[in-house]
Amino acid sequence: MQKNAHKIEMYTAQYCGFCLRARALLKNKGVDWHEIHVDHDADLRMAMAKRSGRRTVPQIFIDGRHIGGFDDLYALERRGELDALLQQGDTSSAA
Repeated sequence: MQKNAHKIEMYTAQYCGFCLRARALLKNKGVDWHEIHVDHDADLRMAMAKRSGRRTVPQIFIDGRHIGGFDDLYALERRGELDALLQQGDTSSAA
């Protein structure tokens, strides 16, 4: 995968079909992401829910911006907005 200037974080669970789809879409875009597995970690799942306002996986963040789940990520792709989001200016100094 290519290095990207954006910090992409995805909260996932091992046996999650929507997580698999989100991984495939991001892989197809040629970007790296950091995966946070919440299947067996109640504290991580609680942190995910507090951060995103949602309890389901995946929950995806790009440069700290909550994108949502797979349906939300795919909606960005369908509207042609995901590429633009991934190509926005260099954010390598972002947290």
